[in-house]
Amino acid sequence: MTYTIGFLGTGNIAADMARALNGSGHKILVSQRNAKTAAALAAAMPEVTIAPNETVVANADILFLCLLARTAAQVLPGLPFRADQTVISVMVDMPLARLRSLCAPATDIVLTIPLPPIAQGGCPLPVFPDCPALHRLFGDRNLILPQPSETALNAHLAASAICATLLDQMMTTADWLAAFTGDDDAAQAYVAAMIRGYLSDRPRPGALPAALRGLSTEGGLNATLRAAMAPAKDSLRNGLDGFRPRLGLPLGPEP
Repeated sequence: MTYTIGFLGTGNIAADMARALNGSGHKILVSQRNAKTAAALAAAMPEVTIAPNETVVANADILFLCLLARTAAQVLPGLPFRADQTVISVMVDMPLARLRSLCAPATDIVLTIPLPPIAQGGCPLPVFPDCPALHRLFGDRNLILPQPSETALNAHLAASAICATLLDQMMTTADWLAAFTGDDDAAQAYVAAMIRGYLSDRPRPGALPAALRGLSTEGGLNATLRAAMAPAKDSLRNGLDGFRPRLGLPLGPEP
């Protein structure tokens, strides 16, 4: 089954999702916001058409909202949403209750968190409430994770912020390595491939603690460096807890 899929907002994440749909047979409408990105998508993908916001909303069977929250509050009112369309928000700081008001009469409204790897596949997609359309569009190549509540979905938003921290640590390690080898590219390739080897697109239950146990030989290099960096775990947890007020997460004991 093919759909007309609309994107309001054409930034990096919208572009990555559109590229993930390349060749799937769907008609894709992208808004004029971020004209350079929209033009690049239309030039690279024959199924992409650039259209005004009103046209995108009026014609989309499945509509992705990829705007900043403050922009959405200005743009969404008055657009021709329909009761028979699915609206999928990838926005931070835009609660579901607020979206239901802004997108009426549409009622099939969900929240999800795509990351840039969705363009190639292997991206985890937490979603609340569960969304059959998301499974149909992306489930073959990505891990769909239905959540029991909006709070649980928002906690995934906080957890997704670890990506930059992990990549920064990997870059620090690669830079340190390159000081000995003299080859920045090879050092980065080694670190990236090394970490990738411990990961899977669809990890088994317990995969992370099992991998960590395998690297915890007493006196080993991994265990020694982990112990040296143990104080950073408190900084990480404090940083994650700092998102609680913004994301509407309960204040209280640590999970």
